[in-house]
Amino acid sequence: MQLSILPYIEITTGPLPVASVIWLHGLGADGHDFEPIVGELNLPASLPVRFILPHAPSMPITINKGYVMPAWYDITHPDLALGEDETGIRSSQREIEKLIQQEISRGIPAQRILLAGFSQGGAIALQTGLRYAKRLGGIIALSTYLPLKSSLGQETAFSQNIPIFMAHGSFDDVIPLQSAANSRTLLEEAGYTVQWHEYAMPHSVCAEEIEDISLWLQHVLNPGLALTAATENQP
Repeated sequence: MQLSILPYIEITTGPLPVASVIWLHGLGADGHDFEPIVGELNLPASLPVRFILPHAPSMPITINKGYVMPAWYDITHPDLALGEDETGIRSSQREIEKLIQQEISRGIPAQRILLAGFSQGGAIALQTGLRYAKRLGGIIALSTYLPLKSSLGQETAFSQNIPIFMAHGSFDDVIPLQSAANSRTLLEEAGYTVQWHEYAMPHSVCAEEIEDISLWLQHVLNPGLALTAATENQP
């Protein structure tokens, strides 16, 4: 019996994809939110990639007075470290793991599958990518933070060498920059290599960030490709 899979948008940048990127949207959005990004990455024809853009289920969000909207988990407190919806976070993790398994069944090796996400979607990308039972190709975590921090060292035996791209806006008033910086520190203390970027923007995505993601993505999928100085944007 085939497992049910989240609905999603699929975009390929060329025939016979050699890698897959599962890209998760933020709270209140859907898979269409990052659809334009695929073309803006300007990936070379020699690197055909399949992008999977799933739609989160709708649920009531406590902090928004119970308003029902697409979400990967509930938020109960302005301080995201308090009252975490562990049940919802782990449920979304399982749903993304199904999408990973689907890509593996379609012939893409685990190490050529990357998770990307913005805000809530980035939190689930980190949650899932760090805990998946096989080492994935990488994690792109945008304007987000690390959820369920206390279980990080207990559940992440397969992910120690996974490359991580983290980016955040210095004017973010939804998820403070310090929350992301603290998450970066925790990851580095746990032995992960994090490429960190800051941009003069609010809780959003900017053109410079998209360019940096493209360069990083090409480097991860083609390790021989030299990183340019533009990929290093650390304070």
